[in-house]
Amino acid sequence: MHLAGKTLFISGGSRGIGLAVALRAARDGANVVVAAKTAEPHAHLPGTIYSAAQDIEAAGGKALPVLLDIRDVDAVEAAMASAAQHFGGIDILVNNASAISKTTTLETEAKHYDLMHQINARGTYFVSKAAIPYLRKAANPHVLTMSPPINLDPKWFAPHVAYTMSKYAMSMTVLGMAAEFREDGIAFNSLWPRYGIATAAIEFAAADAEQLKHCRTVDIMADASYEILTRPSRQCTGNFFIDDTLLAETGVTDFTKYRVDPSQPLRVGMFFADDDQPPPGKH
Repeated sequence: MHLAGKTLFISGGSRGIGLAVALRAARDGANVVVAAKTAEPHAHLPGTIYSAAQDIEAAGGKALPVLLDIRDVDAVEAAMASAAQHFGGIDILVNNASAISKTTTLETEAKHYDLMHQINARGTYFVSKAAIPYLRKAANPHVLTMSPPINLDPKWFAPHVAYTMSKYAMSMTVLGMAAEFREDGIAFNSLWPRYGIATAAIEFAAADAEQLKHCRTVDIMADASYEILTRPSRQCTGNFFIDDTLLAETGVTDFTKYRVDPSQPLRVGMFFADDDQPPPGKH
């Protein structure tokens, strides 16, 4: 299967992983709705919905830039309807928009708590809800959410309770909706990186460009997303995929092409069990 002629609605698609997923789909000739808040260049982060749309069309796809704050449910529903009308339907939703503030309880301000839960938990839920009527009409409908496997080890809560709660809420949306809409044939899956992913947003949040040298590129998430989104939706739902484990199952054994700096050790990601091991191969 491929994504030629398919329409993807990607939240937070103006940069980073969302844009990488969009560009991978565009190479097949897909239609991509770039739904994000960035209409003007950010002081520290590159990319707008308009520059992303240009990149998508240069890669071979068709693009529709949509200025959208997913905290506004009415705006979400209007954007989904407009996108479906523009391209004749929606086949795939990628819940990529997310907010992060890894602070301890006493350091967490209400505005940061609210931002994470409004975007991560509430946003994912209502964007998914808005897409479902259109996905029901699609031939191979998928919803892919960038969220982690649910690991209840307290060590993943203690340093940043508010952030973990918000990310697990995204994952619970996947778990619940996969079961709720299984009979409709709509696939709901999660994808999470084993190691850090180099994005400008992570660099900005960490305030340390050196961190990126210990990461993989966004391409691994794009390739893993493509693998999921081209599978039959009725046979692939309710999964919490890890990027390299998934690609290893497709025959990938050399992951060094995804490294930002092969001379530096990789930074292990979050929310993994202590006994979780990377797949065989060169990392």
